[in-house]
Amino acid sequence: MAGIFKRGAEAPASDTNATRTTAPPASTDANEAPTRSRPSISVDQVRTRVAQVLWALCLVAATLLAVAALCIAVDANQQNALVERVLALAKVVDLNVFTLDDGIMAFTGDNAETKNALVNYGLGAAFYLVVGRVLERLVRP
Repeated sequence: MAGIFKRGAEAPASDTNATRTTAPPASTDANEAPTRSRPSISVDQVRTRVAQVLWALCLVAATLLAVAALCIAVDANQQNALVERVLALAKVVDLNVFTLDDGIMAFTGDNAETKNALVNYGLGAAFYLVVGRVLERLVRP
């Protein structure tokens, strides 16, 4: 049995050696930097991220309108810096369609400001949620 294997020949692989992997051969050029593979980003991944960003932006706009309507409904202190910023941002995202002064619906009489805020900003928030979901579905692969 001693003469079965020649000198320098490899022994048959056993079960323990079968799972070992060999390292790639080292570069022969000393000046060559090791190459790193860049993670490949597919078009589907980019479309998914863009869809997520669009949905998030529409969700933020809807939330701003809802919080602004709530601030007006509960008669929050409009001199407060946070309330002031929320109301200013709501005026930006209302697209001059869902405004408090000349919105889709205009109420007069008692509590007209609260009614205008709840209805117009509420419709604006619903609009952003619907448009955001439609855009997200169109862009996502």
